[in-house]
Amino acid sequence: MWEREPNRPVWEQVTEILRDRIASGTYRPKQPIPSLPHLMEEFGIALNTARKAVHALVAEGRVETVRGMGTFVIAPDEKNQE
Repeated sequence: MWEREPNRPVWEQVTEILRDRIASGTYRPKQPIPSLPHLMEEFGIALNTARKAVHALVAEGRVETVRGMGTFVIAPDEKNQE
């Protein structure tokens, strides 16, 4: 369970947790991260908050969303080729 930091946006906190899970190998390259509904349930957050957290990871180049399939961790070597 996580504890929300009161003076920081929730989406930033969730993004940081997901980023840490990617860095630690919990979510491995080419593997999906949890779906938005799963993130909503796990963190007790709204859909828009979950979306904003995932979009931040997309903007950082850590994950990519494949329509109809999910959101997948980008392998470090794939980031350098783009």
